[in-house]
Amino acid sequence: MKILIACEFSGRVRSEFRKLKFDAWSCDLLPTEDGSKYHIQDNVLNHLEEGWDLMIAHPPCTYLANSGVRWLYEKPGRWQKLEKAIEFFLQLFNAPIPYICIENPIPHKYAREKIGRPTQYIQPWQFGEPYSKKTGLWLKNLPLLKPTKIIPKEQIKQQVWKEAPSLDRWKNRSRTYIGIAKAMAQQWGEYIKIKENKEIKK
Repeated sequence: MKILIACEFSGRVRSEFRKLKFDAWSCDLLPTEDGSKYHIQDNVLNHLEEGWDLMIAHPPCTYLANSGVRWLYEKPGRWQKLEKAIEFFLQLFNAPIPYICIENPIPHKYAREKIGRPTQYIQPWQFGEPYSKKTGLWLKNLPLLKPTKIIPKEQIKQQVWKEAPSLDRWKNRSRTYIGIAKAMAQQWGEYIKIKENKEIKK
């Protein structure tokens, strides 16, 4: 099974799939942080038609996320950048790949008008990570991601919005939590294997 992790420089999701013996590759304009040879440094739009079975994509959220909606009215050119971000998001979601997940933070109302609402929202604390970061998943032909380990409320930390200003702030805020990456690999990898085997037998 060929799996594409789009817009991922950390290699975290790709790594969890490869641990389970899937042919998984990450793709990003940046080099991968883990130095893996299973990374394509390029615009992912150049690689959508290469026979992937599953794609999990993490498109930039700067212009789509609810947290930045105020800047649409305060920074020149922001609306044009929003339109480009929406176009990129939809190119990924409408890619010729059977199973797709697009991951992004809570979208503002102007983005929702074009990309719709997420199929589900998840939190790191549902997957063994003691942090709060509400994240949307837009799913195509995939089941909802099931929580694997609920962290008690008193142990949950606010890490993302407290991230100190720095050149790497956006990177530190965008990496997928390992617990979520593991759940994606285990649950969706197994789901597709079972589903495809059943269809072959028919």
